[in-house]
Amino acid sequence: MSTMPDQLPTAPGPIADLGEAGVSVWLDDLSRERLRSGNLQELIDTTGIVGVTTNPSIFQAALAEGDAYDEQLNALAAEGKDVDEVVFALTTDDVRAACDLFRPIHEATDGVDGRVSIEVDPRLAEDSERTAVVAAQLAEAVDRPQVFIKIPATEAGLPAITKTLAAGISVNVTLIFSLERYRAVMNAFVEGLEQALDAGRDISTIHSVASFFVSRVDSEIDAQLDRIGTDEARALRGKAALANARLAYQAYEEVFATPRWERLEAEGGRRQRPLWASTGVKNPDYPDTLYVTELVADDTVNTMPEKTLDATIDHGVITGDTITGGYAEAEDVLDRLETLGVSYTEVTAKLETEGVEKFEKAWKELLDGVRTELDKATTR
Repeated sequence: MSTMPDQLPTAPGPIADLGEAGVSVWLDDLSRERLRSGNLQELIDTTGIVGVTTNPSIFQAALAEGDAYDEQLNALAAEGKDVDEVVFALTTDDVRAACDLFRPIHEATDGVDGRVSIEVDPRLAEDSERTAVVAAQLAEAVDRPQVFIKIPATEAGLPAITKTLAAGISVNVTLIFSLERYRAVMNAFVEGLEQALDAGRDISTIHSVASFFVSRVDSEIDAQLDRIGTDEARALRGKAALANARLAYQAYEEVFATPRWERLEAEGGRRQRPLWASTGVKNPDYPDTLYVTELVADDTVNTMPEKTLDATIDHGVITGDTITGGYAEAEDVLDRLETLGVSYTEVTAKLETEGVEKFEKAWKELLDGVRTELDKATTR
């Protein structure tokens, strides 16, 4: 049963159809230029997006292009701020401004949507204590009720997720690839709410999503299937990611139907919604809306790069729930992959490691770029 309020009215079309099916559509991109030009407000007004996600790669790209950040960067340089302080200020200001644009949606959906995410420094992915500290600092700096603090679902991230939620801070758990880790994430979420409730907090104000990454699973497994090269292997191309996500939704249904959860729900607890991330199709042979139209189910979020959003609006065909009837088939896909020698455990572990490394690399590039601009500002 849906725990979401009625969807906001949206112009007829695929995005409205997704909303009717219980899917919230968020944009996977944010930049000062989008904010300054009015582009983000236009997308809110015309497309039906109800949230935004960011990550280190997105911020690195935003700061590397154009001059939208120059004025603030120069002012911060004049104040003697160091690189980390400048990046913190620039990114939290963008997220705060985006939160303000989404405030009407946040209020209209009782806090479910109108959400904007900002990620903890990915260099802290293996440091639970520092992750929790920085998560609190980000939440305080943005100072908006609809902010989501993104924490990676590494083993070290799990205690930080619980601690952050227990402190009353809403969390977007990112970089989830495996079903085992996803169950651990949901457990960390439930523990966080239990601790918050025991501390006397109003848990109805604590929200969370669990970002389950999709397209990268196909990219990795398809490459292995191509190397195997048999007809049976080729027949499984493009099926692993959807199977994995559908079984994640099955796990979600199981966890949020337990007596343990029902106790929290009776106290106002909100379910941690599955969020489909990395939904841009990387193989041009596949339909460009594959990870949208084939991952439709109630109480989910799909965060899309603008290219995927445009494709969905243009020619996406939403036929209702495309997840809950497919659990047996999804299990069969993963079983057949194992039979062929494709190790699910090894694939998902590799993807998690690569995901953290990718965000660390983008963060380093972001710091390097800001350092260069600071050097220019201080020598003018």
